[in-house]
Amino acid sequence: MRPGRGNGRPAGGPFASFVLYVEGPRDRDVLVAWARRVGPRLAQELARASVILGGCRPARAREHFRDLRERDAATRGLCVLDRDAGWPEPKPRAEPGLDFFTWRRRHIESYLLVPAAIRRSLRLPPDDARTERLLRRLLPAAADEDSLATLDAKRLFVTHGLLARALGQPVAVGRVARAMLAEEMHAEVHALLDRIGRELGIRRAPEIYLRRG
Repeated sequence: MRPGRGNGRPAGGPFASFVLYVEGPRDRDVLVAWARRVGPRLAQELARASVILGGCRPARAREHFRDLRERDAATRGLCVLDRDAGWPEPKPRAEPGLDFFTWRRRHIESYLLVPAAIRRSLRLPPDDARTERLLRRLLPAAADEDSLATLDAKRLFVTHGLLARALGQPVAVGRVARAMLAEEMHAEVHALLDRIGRELGIRRAPEIYLRRG
């Protein structure tokens, strides 16, 4: 099966000068939610430029990208990959015009482990001290990058995972991403969004918030 465009059209549809490869629809939705905190245009164009690989498949991204470059040699691409359990591995083989970005933490979900955002995603009151204590006991501190880099965040977010059992209800990744504030987003997330914005020709307005991480 060939990769699919982020907006639901199959690969090989309307050509774009920049293409963003993501592992799955959830990865795309998280990036779009984060981008919306930067600006609606970035979120819209990011979604439009996305191609879903169906897993951590850099070889599939290279193959698809070669097809695009045959139509226009000026096409540029960026492939965003989880580090996951088997990393670090050899860097994906280079392809002219296509760059690879690998999260420093194990999964994209690792950047959603923000207690306040999780609490808001569940529509709990801001003074819900019990939930705050539970989350801070379950999750590494924001400054503990070593623990956050190795934590299996995907398992935390599954329907019957540790977070759901502790909080008494599922914690949806997409809702957490949409609940995050710009100042709660990790510096690595902001750097990636800045890069995607430059590729899409979208200038980012000066920030007035402090970046985490």
